[in-house]
Amino acid sequence: MFVSTEERGGAPAGGGDVSSSSSGPRSAGGPSPRPTRRSFSPAYKLAIVAEYENAPNGEKGAVLRREGLYSSHVIEWTRARDAGALEGVADSRRPGERPKRSVETAELERLRARNAKLETELTTTRTALDIMGKAHALLEQLSESADELEPSRAPKPPGRPRKS
Repeated sequence: MFVSTEERGGAPAGGGDVSSSSSGPRSAGGPSPRPTRRSFSPAYKLAIVAEYENAPNGEKGAVLRREGLYSSHVIEWTRARDAGALEGVADSRRPGERPKRSVETAELERLRARNAKLETELTTTRTALDIMGKAHALLEQLSESADELEPSRAPKPPGRPRKS
């Protein structure tokens, strides 16, 4: 036998008694609370799909209205049931929990990431040193070629001009 939303103690599918306490934007109590997304257990989904499929054509809409569902819910749940996805899955929007990593695995991943970062820094440093070595060699070569020039072409040191 199937238990409806009203019998489970939940809010009625029609929205309940709204006239007694209105909390809309114009009421003194403030704005309405933010609605929460509904989630359905696999057992509930299977029960609704079974009831929907066993209902005569004229009563299928009544099942949906009573439960506050859309036909797309039932279609999606039927496909999931046929694919075997409703056995033991709590919610299709939440993937299963990942297995926790061991301490050694986490440490190994952290050390590998650090090693890769240090390798990149080492390559950058080596490239910079290579460039600086080439620049030093070029400056040495320019200095030697300047020394080989004639002494008369060499620039005079700055000094005081003579008085005549």
